[in-house]
Amino acid sequence: MKESLYALAKDAANSLRDLLPIVLVIGVFQVFVIRQPVEGLMSLFIGGLLVVAGLACFIFGLRLALFPVGEGLAYSLAGKGSVFWLITFAFVLGFGTTVAEPALIAVAAEAAQVAAAAGEITSSAESMARYAYGLRMTVALAVGVALVIGVFRILANWSLPLIIIGGYVLVILLTGLAPPEIVGIAYDSGAVTTSTVTVPLVTALGVGLASSLRGRNPMIDGFGLIALASLTPILFVLIYGILV
Repeated sequence: MKESLYALAKDAANSLRDLLPIVLVIGVFQVFVIRQPVEGLMSLFIGGLLVVAGLACFIFGLRLALFPVGEGLAYSLAGKGSVFWLITFAFVLGFGTTVAEPALIAVAAEAAQVAAAAGEITSSAESMARYAYGLRMTVALAVGVALVIGVFRILANWSLPLIIIGGYVLVILLTGLAPPEIVGIAYDSGAVTTSTVTVPLVTALGVGLASSLRGRNPMIDGFGLIALASLTPILFVLIYGILV
């Protein structure tokens, strides 16, 4: 218990250290550039403390639960020698974590509002909800497929650079075919999928799988899934824009 509290306090100190440059930059601009008094100083101070506490708890939780769970499940499934269940776990993990990704939910809702304002869809709540839902499902499906490809890459020892280069060649080709209205959303979709929920579990999956296979190096083979998880949503959303 004492060790856990010490680790949590250390994470809080590290989070505070990481946030200090941001606070200093904002403070310098507020004092020397904007030159206006800060409103709600107490609220800002309390909010800053909550951010530090949230980051500390999040980092502590990653180390305590998410990383061990992801690595342990990948190691156990690889040990059973069942490719089917390993692929199924990778797909469900990618799909489930992406659907729950707060950044994707926010971007999909914003995209629906902008599409309604631009006249691309009707301005009804039902139409915007359907648009946002379709976008979220497309991106989540893309990340699930990305993890399946990533697992096959680790198992078969495929070249990661060739896969990434080939994928971005397809992105360039599809960009010329997709409606201009969807291109920006597609490119942003690749970024929002690699956020707080998805990255830790996906990284743990890759490292755990590479560690469990003979002849695989966790440093060389265990990483790269995040790159695939950023690439495939761009492809899928561009195709979604072309077809739908």
